[in-house]
Amino acid sequence: MVYTIRNTQIDIVMGDIAEADTEAIVNAANNQLYMGSGVAGALKRKGGSSIEEEAVKKGPIPIGSAAVTSAGNLKAKYVVHAAVMGIDLITDATKIRNATLSALNATEQIGAKSIAFPALGTGVGGFPLNEAARIMYKAIKEYLESHESPIKVIKFVLYGYEAYNEFLNQAEKDFGFQA
Repeated sequence: MVYTIRNTQIDIVMGDIAEADTEAIVNAANNQLYMGSGVAGALKRKGGSSIEEEAVKKGPIPIGSAAVTSAGNLKAKYVVHAAVMGIDLITDATKIRNATLSALNATEQIGAKSIAFPALGTGVGGFPLNEAARIMYKAIKEYLESHESPIKVIKFVLYGYEAYNEFLNQAEKDFGFQA
């Protein structure tokens, strides 16, 4: 599904974020920036260990902030490591919101016009999908309505039907987006 907020297209798709055709891909990171399992593991497997090597040199970072690295062998140019949890692997609504906003800010700073998000905090972090969707949508809407963003495409690339369906349902509830 594709929606628009101001001049930015919001796209919700089911797929493998490591295959996203955006300039930047968000990694649901821990604040040490080690890439183990989940989204991080998928990006490292497909993009190469150079992504993690570059990331770890930039860590640790505060939870809720983001760091940018090259994307190794991925289609994207950049990986935005959004620290949605610490090494305790525990996340919450505030951490997800701040990590989402930090990823958007980092994307603007590097001049990328497109970004792909996973469902932050819902894998290893165990946060409920519908709540993560609500928090992320609200943060993105506030961000886009606060200024004229150069980001033209924001994709949610969701792994599996459950995540895809929850994000579609939440988009309809929160914003009246129709599937």
